[in-house]
Amino acid sequence: MSLTAGIDVGSTYTKAVLLDDGERIVGRGVLKTGFKLAEAARRAYEAALADAGARESDVAYTVATGYGRFQVAFSDVHVTDLTAAARGATLLFPATRTILDVGGQTMKATRIDERAKVRSFRLNDKCAAGTGAFLEKTAHYMGYSTEDIGPLAVMSRSPAAISGVCAVFAESEVINHLSQGTSPSDIMQGAILSLVDRSIQLMRRVQLEPEYTLVGGILRFESMGQLLRERLGAAVNLPAPDLVQMIGALGAARLGRQRLRQVDTCPSPSISPAPLPG
Repeated sequence: MSLTAGIDVGSTYTKAVLLDDGERIVGRGVLKTGFKLAEAARRAYEAALADAGARESDVAYTVATGYGRFQVAFSDVHVTDLTAAARGATLLFPATRTILDVGGQTMKATRIDERAKVRSFRLNDKCAAGTGAFLEKTAHYMGYSTEDIGPLAVMSRSPAAISGVCAVFAESEVINHLSQGTSPSDIMQGAILSLVDRSIQLMRRVQLEPEYTLVGGILRFESMGQLLRERLGAAVNLPAPDLVQMIGALGAARLGRQRLRQVDTCPSPSISPAPLPG
């Protein structure tokens, strides 16, 4: 049995996934990226190997993705995070047509076709107010950790209005709400609502169509997914909490399997397999 590896070097977290020849996850690793991208990629990869009880020699192909993909020296090829997310989302939810990916520093909306090819995409252009970093900064400003965001938002009874399109202005609104005695839970839920509204705007710009699949680390927070369902007025696909931020790495590993199949079916050693998309 040969394995393929997907390494997703994100701005906040680095993720690694190992797939077997049946496209089943056999190992995974995730850790904070920090400033040493190459080191983060190697450590996440080694964590996935340890999780699978595998050796590096068991891995036949490695694909890197994410903003730090060019720093993964041991990868065989790299692909864009849009391409990787499309392949990862459709592995779990084959009928996916629109993907919303909300990470720590970026938000991306992508529309794909029935072959998981990217047809349209948009990135957030409203600075950190349209990313998970805004939620983390809001929590930290109020004295809470990132892990407190979900439980805090669930306790909200009357979400605060936060409309600033810039992180600096939005932070000023948070300060103002605190000075008026607004509860931290209502401020946190208000920040999530603000992020949801920006998400819907971004999805509309790619001419969203069902099925919708939500991915990215911020979707670990239950209220984010619930609010998006309500705003879209439709069912959405949401990977399990331990997988929702691993979709890029999963898709990269799946693309590795595609490359192996191309190599296996190549009629002649002189003919190179087609390059991976991305």
